[in-house]
Amino acid sequence: MTAVEIDVWADVVCPFCYIGKRRLELAIAESSHPAEVTVTYHAFELDPETPKGSGTPVLKWLAQRYGTDLEGARQMAERPAVMGRPDGLEIDVDTQVRANSFDAHRIIALGLAQGGHALQAAVLERLFSAHFSEGKAIDDIETLQRLGAEAGLDGRRLSAVLAGEEYGQSVRTDEESAREIGITGVPFFMANRKVALSGAHSVEVIGQLIQAASDEHHENLGAHA
Repeated sequence: MTAVEIDVWADVVCPFCYIGKRRLELAIAESSHPAEVTVTYHAFELDPETPKGSGTPVLKWLAQRYGTDLEGARQMAERPAVMGRPDGLEIDVDTQVRANSFDAHRIIALGLAQGGHALQAAVLERLFSAHFSEGKAIDDIETLQRLGAEAGLDGRRLSAVLAGEEYGQSVRTDEESAREIGITGVPFFMANRKVALSGAHSVEVIGQLIQAASDEHHENLGAHA
């Protein structure tokens, strides 16, 4: 039985979203009723205008964008890298390449359609790891084909999706929902469509969100018993 439905808006190229996903999973595992929590991930593009296939190193792009040198860019990129280490995340700022995340979001949507919440989370995790730890270009179709299959997607179905435009509307719908809610930054967590958190909060704070939603659900059940 699902007592707590967590909706998360995230971008695959957002390091704080990678951290947020890991901390959410830890918070669920430590919650009083982890089996009662489901998580659905929704697409959010921080920079939809990112050119596909540029292969530009993230540090070089950061330096150009913020008018600094590579060392200054490294200091910016190292902040989330350092933040994620206690959560077991290895973020390699030197190997990351800038990527358009639209097609990655499409195969995350395919994961939900093909295998439910668990497969969707597995696809997102594989993409996060590839982008942040392995320096993979997650806007390259062949790379997405390989990563999606490694995460558990059906290879033939994945090929068909990547060759066309399927799940593109799903991405756009997620983004429209984000605009309607007023989401301007990610990660963004919403519990039972009522209580929300923005940003990569601690495991304890995310746990409080889950507990509040769970308590309200069980109180409502008791009131209608």
